[in-house]
Amino acid sequence: MKAHSALIAVCALASAALAPAPAASQSGNAAAEQFIRLSEKQWAESVASGDASVVQRILAEDFVGVDPKGRFYRKAQMVEETRSAPKYFLSNHLNDVQVRFYGNMAIAQGSETWERRTGEPKHGRFVWTDTWLRRNGKWQIVAAEDLTAPP
Repeated sequence: MKAHSALIAVCALASAALAPAPAASQSGNAAAEQFIRLSEKQWAESVASGDASVVQRILAEDFVGVDPKGRFYRKAQMVEETRSAPKYFLSNHLNDVQVRFYGNMAIAQGSETWERRTGEPKHGRFVWTDTWLRRNGKWQIVAAEDLTAPP
């Protein structure tokens, strides 16, 4: 019976940790939300600018992403691809982003509109979900999933 009680306690703690922060705490996340929104905008723009310092700063060392073709990628690969992305992309702009907090985690979901230099389609949209984690005093993305959507 003791093991059962312990299991119930662990489940209750896990459930509380994953529950959205109450409205009173949400206002305490204003600075974090502003940072996440700005970082997402900078990451989107880095696709056309090649500014890999943005990616270097916001992706955690243990980051894992999934690209629109279903392939996994790591931070080092994204840093390198960001440097060469301007060869392929003329522009990439953040359309919108929604941020929700769950304790020391945040989920950011949004979309971007892009234009390629060559190839078809010439214009398109990415839709994505990024998982942010506050660790060692800073917010970084630990996971991302990207989809290509109709313009």
